[in-house]
Amino acid sequence: VCRSNKSPWVCLTCSSVHCGRYVNGHAKKHYEDAQIPLTNHKKTEKQEKVQHTVCMDCSSYSTYCYRCDDFVVNDTKLGLVQKVREHLQNLENSAFTSDRHRKRKLLENSSLNSKLLKVNGSTTALCATGLRNLGNTCFMNAILQSLSNIQQFCCYFKELPAVELRNGKTAGRRTYHTRSQGDNNVSLVEEFRKTLCALWQGSQTAFSPESLFYVVWKIMPNFRGYQQQDAHEFMRYLLDHLHLELQGGFNGVSRSVILQDNSSLSASNKCCINGASTVVTAIFGGILQNEVNCLICGTESRKFDPFLDLSLDIPSQFRNKRTKNQENGPMCTLRDCLRSFTDLEELDETELYMCHKCKKKQKSTKKFWIQKLPKVLCLHLKRFHWTAYLRNKVDTYVEFPLRGLDMKCYLLEPENSGPESCLYDLAAVVVHHGSGVGSGHYTAYAAHEGRWFHFNDSTVTLTDEETVVKAKAYILFYVERQAKSGSDKL
Repeated sequence: VCRSNKSPWVCLTCSSVHCGRYVNGHAKKHYEDAQIPLTNHKKTEKQEKVQHTVCMDCSSYSTYCYRCDDFVVNDTKLGLVQKVREHLQNLENSAFTSDRHRKRKLLENSSLNSKLLKVNGSTTALCATGLRNLGNTCFMNAILQSLSNIQQFCCYFKELPAVELRNGKTAGRRTYHTRSQGDNNVSLVEEFRKTLCALWQGSQTAFSPESLFYVVWKIMPNFRGYQQQDAHEFMRYLLDHLHLELQGGFNGVSRSVILQDNSSLSASNKCCINGASTVVTAIFGGILQNEVNCLICGTESRKFDPFLDLSLDIPSQFRNKRTKNQENGPMCTLRDCLRSFTDLEELDETELYMCHKCKKKQKSTKKFWIQKLPKVLCLHLKRFHWTAYLRNKVDTYVEFPLRGLDMKCYLLEPENSGPESCLYDLAAVVVHHGSGVGSGHYTAYAAHEGRWFHFNDSTVTLTDEETVVKAKAYILFYVERQAKSGSDKL
């Protein structure tokens, strides 16, 4: 219908191919249209049996039932679903073989080779691996690719020993998952580890994170089904559940012991959230000081709040500036968003503060300070806002630095920090393309060994810094600078 080649789904009743929901939703519309009863004609018994409820992802070969709103593993007595799957696999293999020959000829062209893959005077192969979209999982893929490029965080999981999960009939390799299998012996840490190990292996084909998505469905009910999800919400749930699971045991060894053995994550660098510290809080954990002052009696209240990321408003005066090149007024920068977050503000009537001295709710002011900065500073730009009936997107371009983000002026006690400890360099950016949180598409840019890559589900392309800085960032991952280098600042 829309001529899109993204996320093709084939109806197993009539063989028609439509796009998935995160594109334009024609596969779902095909199913819904088939459910409308025929009003002008008598339905025959044959027509009643034609349901158009089961379809197959032409990329991952997963079978999906719209009536159950779930992936399914059942087949017909004749194994017809598996035959379709094998036929699609053969088509892809033959197409991949011819495509590989074509790419080999192109790479023999020295001018193309030097244009695309020349780094520091030498040519290198593209080693990044993409992640397959399992119907509508671009929100998950963008976060996974971003986290895989935060070296200290990623390396910790990749170095963990493997855990073999066995549970009766589901022992061994399981390719197609469904919630109805009833397997409760799942490990988010283990599947996360496997996924990270699969990336950056130089594989020619994209990795399918079905096992990880299955565990996500089991332990995070919010992400069940086949709808577009918010990438920031998924990241928070993922980090929280990794943190909780890491506080348990691992092959009989306490994970806290494993963490303590890692010299780069010493106890002095930990920030506890909900119990014992883990690699999640050691890397992403920071502490905010929240100051509230009563405007009537002047009483000051201070509270310390741990955080894994900071959610920043885009100031209202910039919300109509959509592109970097527009001339109407000053450019919105990340500094503007950080200043809006930390500046003194007067709480409105709906947020009156309960003053313990006045014994009632009073007008007050609020200010945030950062008491402790994390090793990886995750900044979430609040692009989605609720109106009376729907959630709108703020499409404003926000300028952000690739290097030298200076956070010293937002610290509670900047004099106690070292000269380099407040400088951050960009590691990854998640971008939302489209107009609404329940639609559109997520991709990610990330730096790996000095090169920038663009991760668009199964497609990974080498890109440049000029392209990255033009992106309309949704989530930014900044890594604390270790060695002394340039002094360029935000």
